[in-house]
Amino acid sequence: MPPPSPPPDWVLVRRRVIGARIRAARKDAGLTQEALAEAVGIDSKSVHRIEYGTSDPSLSVLLRLGDALGIPLVELVRP
Repeated sequence: MPPPSPPPDWVLVRRRVIGARIRAARKDAGLTQEALAEAVGIDSKSVHRIEYGTSDPSLSVLLRLGDALGIPLVELVRP
């Protein structure tokens, strides 16, 4: 099986936008990456990668992030 192809550029751009929205919400809530990671059940490096758009978080992680930040998922991923 061939390795998966990289995502298209528009996907990478959207991941960065979503990550920036998560980062802003975290800061508005007065949380560190470590505190958010603990609330969500992931490590702080994962929070960093999500915020900077370098990882592809699962739907479950996005749902838990939204819950921990008090923001509906639709608001995190809106265009």
